Amino acid sequence: MSIKIGIPSYLQSFTDNLETVEVTGSTVGECLGYLIKQFPGMEKKLLDKNGKLLDYVAVYLNGEDTYPEELSRLVQDGDELFILYIIGGG
Repeated sequence: MSIKIGIPSYLQSFTDNLETVEVTGSTVGECLGYLIKQFPGMEKKLLDKNGKLLDYVAVYLNGEDTYPEELSRLVQDGDELFILYIIGGG
């Protein structure tokens, strides 16, 4: 199974400046795990110490937010994920 993960410019320094990384997995979490295995520096940018997405990280699957399922959301061959930092403020 082949899943593409779009890497935003502010995280590309952790992926050798790649804009897209191809991974395998059956869930969003497995795909991110494969990404982290290839690029270990990504872990601290995506996950907390308990393995959950950081509060300001959103993952989109084919253009749709994966919340609330997030890491357990199922993916299929050819799907595309995109990682986005959520910026808050007032």
